[in-house]
Amino acid sequence: MVGPAGDIHHTGSRKYVMILTVRCERIPDLCSNNRKNMKQNMGGMDRTVRIIVALLIGVLAYTGVINGTLAIILLVLAAVFVLTSFVSFCPLYLPFGISTCKKQ
Repeated sequence: MVGPAGDIHHTGSRKYVMILTVRCERIPDLCSNNRKNMKQNMGGMDRTVRIIVALLIGVLAYTGVINGTLAIILLVLAAVFVLTSFVSFCPLYLPFGISTCKKQ
């Protein structure tokens, strides 16, 4: 049985359950609601193009047009495209100061 601080307690049997829990007071940067470091830097068109490319890669891998190592690499890239599209933040844009968001 796991206590509130993530400690492991003996339940009386020989099996132990280990569950890793992250509490907000232990890692305040990950749990804070103000996302200073993840300011949106992707516009709508950029996100749309990334989703379309990710879908295209998925279809090509599913139909067998691409396979093997190339398919694995492109599917990982497609997953990154989808993730960055959903959060509207591309970490590679940050060092170069690129932002495809509309000026406000």
